[in-house]
Amino acid sequence: MMDNLDVKAVGGQNVPQLRKHPRVRVSAPFPCSLARVGLLRNGVVEQGLGIIYDVSAKGARVMTEAVITPGDRIAMRLRLPDQAASMFIETATVRWGKEQTYGVEFEWLSPNDNKHLQSFMNHQSRSGQPLAV
Repeated sequence: MMDNLDVKAVGGQNVPQLRKHPRVRVSAPFPCSLARVGLLRNGVVEQGLGIIYDVSAKGARVMTEAVITPGDRIAMRLRLPDQAASMFIETATVRWGKEQTYGVEFEWLSPNDNKHLQSFMNHQSRSGQPLAV
């Protein structure tokens, strides 16, 4: 199903990418807060702050010093630039990590949050900020 794949030119050859949802790079990285879901350490929920660098309809790339690893489930609160209200993502799964940068997949968004995210992505795409994969 090549329809769902992006193609990236690598060394003069087109290499299919397994990305189903296009990403947009945010014009200015913005903060988020996150907390591990369902895991208590010494009776305390681990939480931290992060910076979001790009988003898609189903996830984001975040840099954080919080202790998370691929497979962890986290909750996130973020406010997209130019949006009045914060989004609360009850569950996102950490899909990959490299140094202090992680790819997270949103498990579910409310219809309202989904609308705000789509609006933000459309605005970023129109303003010349699409992210080449």
